[in-house]
Amino acid sequence: MPYPALSLAEAHRRLTAPGSPFETAEADIGGERGRIWKNAPATLRDVFLSGRSFGDNTFLVYEGERATFEAFARAAVCFARELQAFGVAKGDRVAIAMRNTPEWPVAFFGTILIGAIAVPINAWNTGPEMQYVLEDSGARIAVADAERFERLKPLVRQCPALRVVLVSRATALLDHAQAESWERLIGRTGDWAGLPAFDPPAVDLAPDDDATIFYTSGTTGKPKGAIGTHRNVCSTLFARPYGMAVAALRRGEAPPAPDPQAPQKSALLSVPFFHVTGCMSTMIPMLAAGMKLVAMRRWDVVEALKLIERERINGAGGVPTIAWQLIEHPDFAKYDTSSLEGFSYGGAPAAADLVRRLKAAAPASQLATAWGMTETSAPFTIVIGEDYETHPATCGYALPVGDMRIVGANGQDLDLGEAGELWVRGPMVVKGYWNQPEATEQSFGGGWLRTGDIARLDAEGFCYIVDRAKDMLIRGGENIYCVEVENALAAHPDVVDAAVVGRPHHELGEEPVAVVTLKPGSALTEATLRAFAAERIAGFKVPVRIIMQEEMLPRNANGKILKRDLRKLFVG
Repeated sequence: MPYPALSLAEAHRRLTAPGSPFETAEADIGGERGRIWKNAPATLRDVFLSGRSFGDNTFLVYEGERATFEAFARAAVCFARELQAFGVAKGDRVAIAMRNTPEWPVAFFGTILIGAIAVPINAWNTGPEMQYVLEDSGARIAVADAERFERLKPLVRQCPALRVVLVSRATALLDHAQAESWERLIGRTGDWAGLPAFDPPAVDLAPDDDATIFYTSGTTGKPKGAIGTHRNVCSTLFARPYGMAVAALRRGEAPPAPDPQAPQKSALLSVPFFHVTGCMSTMIPMLAAGMKLVAMRRWDVVEALKLIERERINGAGGVPTIAWQLIEHPDFAKYDTSSLEGFSYGGAPAAADLVRRLKAAAPASQLATAWGMTETSAPFTIVIGEDYETHPATCGYALPVGDMRIVGANGQDLDLGEAGELWVRGPMVVKGYWNQPEATEQSFGGGWLRTGDIARLDAEGFCYIVDRAKDMLIRGGENIYCVEVENALAAHPDVVDAAVVGRPHHELGEEPVAVVTLKPGSALTEATLRAFAAERIAGFKVPVRIIMQEEMLPRNANGKILKRDLRKLFVG
């Protein structure tokens, strides 16, 4: 049968028709009418209960620790009850600052089950960066691992709303009046199966209730908290199943049907829970589907290959960097990776050549990519299988509950093929920014999210990201807003001016580099300035190279730095 067997539009029509698992409907979303998945869970409580039904199957694997779905559920409900004992109620914020340990999803769902709002904190952040999130969100409780607590310890008393920090995996006495041991309340991973089998607390939850605040850096240099609702998060659950169904129809096959007798699927989590990719694209869908989630404390390519072999991993990916490192590692062929059925990634531009290389390394696997952002609760577009292989530069098509526009500088819709700013809307788009009405109006006013990405659409509906309107770069899936780094560099008394740009990097996509103007006679060194910046911003944001000069930075007639000229300094 020639490929494709039917058009993309016809695949969408069939899959969203009445009676289909992917049927769409109209509903009021935040006061406006919009399309939704008719069969999506109403709230994350429903997702939790669905996951609990998988009982004694393994849900979480972390190094030598394992927890079943039921053990995880008992721990989450126990944590929910402990939060209530601390006085946390619906609408209160609970911050989570940890690596990818099993405690993270327990803290997340325990928070959600009482109607409180989960506030994930980037584990890379410095103490002052974490303090900003705690103060801005008004978090009443924080859950932190020992490493994050050490950074926060001297700053806890400066967060007026914060009542207590629950610290996990501490190897020494906490020695702080506002710190308590997580293990004293919940126990260790191996203890969870023995906790009481309570039902979740009886709290009314609605689809448009606030559920999460994920902080994203902004063009002002201060992070903004994107407010996600239960509907936002639950709307992303169908992304991958829908993409698989489209791929099957386009091949001329029937969409795959769930098989309750099939062996349990598993995936490797190599990106952080504190990003929407790790939380909303991975952890939550896997809980809903009864899949085994194998989490890594930190990314290590050899350890990943060992886990793929040992745990019979079916899905891997996260960001393009991880896929590159896996297939290019000299020991890739030494490990049994035959269980791999798919690579999925997003969060950063992927070279078209990566598709070819992945198919060569794992011919039986289905490849997938997606585009999304914190403000879209992870995937807004998807493409899987042959469509990706034949359109390797695309980030996919919009899910059928979402809409895309390509808008010109004067606010006009552009023709197919023309590049302009990508505007999107749909039930996965967050409601706005926490306590920032002006920024909310600027980004979300008129019912459309202005993404800041420059894109074009083709006649079939495939989207292609071609540039970014925002002064931002993406290093291995981590967003870096240049102004934040520039502010950190400019805070040094010897720096007169600073500019940060991205330099291409084979595995990471790009990395930050900088040019600074020094005061006359300054003896400041590059190493000293990098160390100075590292005290103020997370390590991944610190420029890998800084050119020091006494000359002023090049600017245009309006005073804007000519960054295209600065990028030339790092070529070669």
